[in-house]
Amino acid sequence: MLEGRARVEDTDMPARMQDAATSAASRALDLFDVADCRAIAGHIKTEFDKRYGVGWQCVVGANFGCFFTHSSGTFIYFSMERLSFLLFKAAVVAAAAAAVAS
Repeated sequence: MLEGRARVEDTDMPARMQDAATSAASRALDLFDVADCRAIAGHIKTEFDKRYGVGWQCVVGANFGCFFTHSSGTFIYFSMERLSFLLFKAAVVAAAAAAVAS
């Protein structure tokens, strides 16, 4: 397990949801090897899907870049020791929704 407290880099989540995110990450680190970032991310995503509804996305690793659109109030980027965690709920883009409806 990685010891230490989570350091929130950026977020628009309510404080209670931030606590749930960092706690989920801590539990995942207890369950999986630190090198198994895919399993860690899957565990966090599954916890948030169950707790806050489907549509959550999670990225875990030491070095990654990303660009995405998220639903307001559902984004957090934090780190624990050498791993970074990105968790957000995907936003439905109006144009994409209209294309699907056609």
